[in-house]
Amino acid sequence: MTAVSQEDVVNHTRTIVQGLEALRNEHTTILAGLNTALEHSPTQAQQPVQNVPEKAGILQKSLDQIELGLSEAQIMLALASHLQTVEAEKQKQRAQVRRLCQENMWLRDELASTQLKLQASEQRVAQLEEDKKHLDFMASIRKYDADVQEGEAGHDQPAKEKQEETSTDYFPDDDGDERSSLKKSGDFGSQASLALSPTPPAQFAQQVSAGYEIPARLRTLHNLVIQYASQGRYEVAVPLCKQALEDLERTSGHDHPDVATMLNILALVYRDQNKYKEAANLLNDALAIRKKTLGDNHPAVAATLNNLAVLYGKRGKYKDAEPLCKRALEIREKVLGRDHPDVAKQLNNLALLCQNQISQDERRGVPRDEMIGKYEEVERYYQRALEIYENKLGPDDSNVAKTKNNLASAYLKQGKYKEAEILYKQVLTRAHEKEFGAIDGDNKPIWQVAEEREENKNSGIDEKKNGSSSTGPYGEYGGWHKAAKVDSPTVNTTLKNLGALYRRQGKFEAAETLEDCAVRSKKELSEPMSAAVQARPSSPTRHHDDPRHQHSSTGIKKIFHAFGFQS
Repeated sequence: MTAVSQEDVVNHTRTIVQGLEALRNEHTTILAGLNTALEHSPTQAQQPVQNVPEKAGILQKSLDQIELGLSEAQIMLALASHLQTVEAEKQKQRAQVRRLCQENMWLRDELASTQLKLQASEQRVAQLEEDKKHLDFMASIRKYDADVQEGEAGHDQPAKEKQEETSTDYFPDDDGDERSSLKKSGDFGSQASLALSPTPPAQFAQQVSAGYEIPARLRTLHNLVIQYASQGRYEVAVPLCKQALEDLERTSGHDHPDVATMLNILALVYRDQNKYKEAANLLNDALAIRKKTLGDNHPAVAATLNNLAVLYGKRGKYKDAEPLCKRALEIREKVLGRDHPDVAKQLNNLALLCQNQISQDERRGVPRDEMIGKYEEVERYYQRALEIYENKLGPDDSNVAKTKNNLASAYLKQGKYKEAEILYKQVLTRAHEKEFGAIDGDNKPIWQVAEEREENKNSGIDEKKNGSSSTGPYGEYGGWHKAAKVDSPTVNTTLKNLGALYRRQGKFEAAETLEDCAVRSKKELSEPMSAAVQARPSSPTRHHDDPRHQHSSTGIKKIFHAFGFQS
């Protein structure tokens, strides 16, 4: 038997229904006729109609069956209609399922693509970590821009941190070696992606006010902003600066030196928050105001140019930063004289910037021969800065040791290890003389002790055991950490740099001597500092959920009003 479709069944049913209805009508008519005949039966004279009741009963029975068939047919048609509705709904559901399947496939593709990107990013991060470890290893061996510029050049505070951030100079602070966990390369642009600790108050103030006297009306507010910014409490420092700017612009106009000063303060706060774009816009605005109101050759203009140059350097734009730094140097030489210490600081900044530009060019594959002139330029800047410091501030000034470390880093990068070694030994010798007096056979600087241990390592002589190193101003070479404190962390940095240089030359015993001394010095220096921090009473912290340190906008306005400003 061939399969019959639902549609054919429905059509046949409808045809049968029509036939049954016609048959029903016919039966009804016949039955009605028979009933009429029974009602008008013939008289006795006429012949009676035979079997009429029997025929009527048969017709009635047949009519009942027809009605039953029609009822069942109607049920079948209703069921067919319901099945069609169900099928239509089923098709709609299938269409929706197909759409959901397509969306699911698209989401799976997106997920797969995102997972691939995540894997690629993780691989890049892993590669960068390996590169960083490699650079740290190379730095410990070659020590070219290493701790040298960390503890020295300018804002060498936490290495790049303070170096790049240095506004007026890179030298104000010397705690770079203690707080710096950044990459030790002297490259202030490479640190853009690293977190920076807040700038210390003294350094922050020097950066803002260099070359320009803070007006009395701003001095208290200026100091308060510096205090909050140095603690990392930017949620207070920024509103104070912005309110001061609004008041100054309303009372004095936008083109006023006080406005430029506040712009510089706010720019440095933004800089500490790594908001370099906002800081650059503010510094450019401040520069335009100071040029307009103070003239092109004012020290405040030089300070802003230097701040802007450092900011560009942080972003790796050394070629854009260099002319700004040179212009700042030109102004300071013209206004302060060629032998002023501030000129030396600017020379250090310029040398450091050029040194970082060289590092960037090396990474880009620029031939070394093309950079010889730049190396010579860096050396000239450092040598001139060193001469100014020695003549104006004396050979024992901390900036002398810092500049020697910076110059040594430039020598190391060129492979001039002998020249770098001489500078390191000069720094350590001077620190020793300041602490222990003149050098003689029994009073030797640490580097000389280290070299003697290197010479005696294969002779069977153990200085520790026979006590020979216990003579002199410090027992067992590591005691020299007391002298390192005299100029820490610059001397401490020098110990590590010279140790790395010894290690590169294969003098491992000498290297270990200096490195161990540096570790002891750093440890003993950090212990009293950490104890002081723990013992310090309730100084402001950065715990914003402490109600004592929360500042609402109302509280800031009260502080603001206390300085005579309008809100």
